[in-house]
Amino acid sequence: MQVWLDFPCTERDTSGAPRIRQRFAQPTRLLIAHHLAEVSTVLAAVETAAHAGQWCVGYVAYEAAAAFDPVLQTHEAHAAGSLPLAWFAVFDEATDWPNQSASSTTPATYKTNVWQDQTSPATFAEHFAEIKAAIARGDTYQINYTTRLKSTFAGDALAYFQALHRGQPNGYSLFIDTPDWQICSVSPELFFDWDGYTLTTQPMKGTAARGNDATSDATQAARLRQSSKEQAENLMIVDLLRNDLGRIAQTGSVQVPQLFELQALPTVWQMTSTITAHTRPNTSLVDIFRALFPCGSVTGAPKVKAMELIRTLESSPRGAYCGALGVVRPHANGKGKGIQATFNVGIRTVVIRQGDAECGIGSGITWDADCTAEQREFRAKQRFLGRAAQPFALLETLKLENGTIWLLSEHLQRLQHSAAHFAYVFDLAQVETTLTDVIERHPQGAWRVRLLLEANGQSHAEAFALEPNPASIRVQLAHTAIESDHEFLRHKTTQREVYAPFQPTTPAYFDTLLWNERGELTEFTKGNLVLEINGKAYTPPVSSGLLPGCLRQQLLQQGKLQERVLYQDDLRRAEKVWFINSVRGWLAVQTSLEGA
Repeated sequence: MQVWLDFPCTERDTSGAPRIRQRFAQPTRLLIAHHLAEVSTVLAAVETAAHAGQWCVGYVAYEAAAAFDPVLQTHEAHAAGSLPLAWFAVFDEATDWPNQSASSTTPATYKTNVWQDQTSPATFAEHFAEIKAAIARGDTYQINYTTRLKSTFAGDALAYFQALHRGQPNGYSLFIDTPDWQICSVSPELFFDWDGYTLTTQPMKGTAARGNDATSDATQAARLRQSSKEQAENLMIVDLLRNDLGRIAQTGSVQVPQLFELQALPTVWQMTSTITAHTRPNTSLVDIFRALFPCGSVTGAPKVKAMELIRTLESSPRGAYCGALGVVRPHANGKGKGIQATFNVGIRTVVIRQGDAECGIGSGITWDADCTAEQREFRAKQRFLGRAAQPFALLETLKLENGTIWLLSEHLQRLQHSAAHFAYVFDLAQVETTLTDVIERHPQGAWRVRLLLEANGQSHAEAFALEPNPASIRVQLAHTAIESDHEFLRHKTTQREVYAPFQPTTPAYFDTLLWNERGELTEFTKGNLVLEINGKAYTPPVSSGLLPGCLRQQLLQQGKLQERVLYQDDLRRAEKVWFINSVRGWLAVQTSLEGA
């Protein structure tokens, strides 16, 4: 058994470290609740152990809600296949979580298959209408509706957690590995932090997908920041939590120091607010859960009616998802009781059991919500799973000719940008040493160099003889659209599944020309597109959904290309069509495209 924990430290923490990054093994005991009557007993034992100097790490499942208030409805606590209602491992000591480095061994392998949503679009629309009807009746004013995604899992669960963690590196991350099940939680949302005196909670409501480039990303953030609908959704939960905190707070101590702040996550923008309070003397950990659990951001408001409707609409237990996962540890604080309890809201959480993986995705639905927009939000929140579907390396394909690599600085800049995006270790000197070795082994002739950068910073390169360019090439037009906001279109990696459905159907075609859901031309699967129209050279913008090629970037900087949204009509009237990349240069495309 092992547990890995990476939580931000709070302002009241005196350790001086920005984060608590600990690894645990060999617990002295396990505190487990299988029945509602046992949940409070487990939490009381957790608090006692922390006062005695031990670390307690674990979770409380969403279905434990009735243990704190019998009127809170959930699915049956003992549903088949469910995990315990509460589970904590108690440790005498913690060890540091080692950082990744280039000296690390090659990461273990794992794989998830395509995640299947257990709620069909038709059922989603039906449930959405039922929620809107409930709001119209005055039963509720916000419901956090969730669905389940399921997949199969094979391989090393820790390696999978580390990949998820790289995609959400600044949140409240916890990995629990037991012989029977594993939990990989990379939640960005704080449920509560408590030092025995000051209690802080930070609900997260309001979401927008990240943009494809800096301009569209800033636009998305501005829209979220200015959205009265998203602000209202956030404020509803702030008010709910203020009331919840009031049940255990000293009179007049509940404050909202931050309202409607934006948090930039790798795949979405999230709106958060911060609420604080000073707890009354003799408040216990059980008292805090009784007042706050489940977090209002995953129920809706008012909480009792919201959970009642959720129980009716959702077909399965939530489990650790939408529960609380965290740590209770000894902590010296003059005003407090000598412990620090920090729990996340169990979103962005995958549970693995006997080769099956499950992840919940949810969204707050209010009267102003639109069904199509909510479904888009669900898809945006799922993207963190696609990023970690299986291990991948960053990739640069370079042209080495007579000892010189063409466009080397552009390739290295792009590689560094992608490493920062995916939180991969990037050591420029180590990468340059790898390339120098390839150059010394291939001083003459033309070569195609394949440079790989692993997550731990290790780089590898190999060279292949480069065949002469053909005089022209035949390509086909894709028969279906490609999703323009797919993350792996904008970064060159070994994760090529997004391109797999668009491979040429016969060897007669050199490549396939892609177009997106808006009908915009984007790129080839192995190069960028250039159309010559009225004597001027145009290439699609990154916002259409494509890889910013190094040759393309140089030509744009030199003023030899202009960005412009292009359509199939432009393809038909173009005087010339070109395939370009930094290995082949310019290849003339025969203009009679199959499917055009």
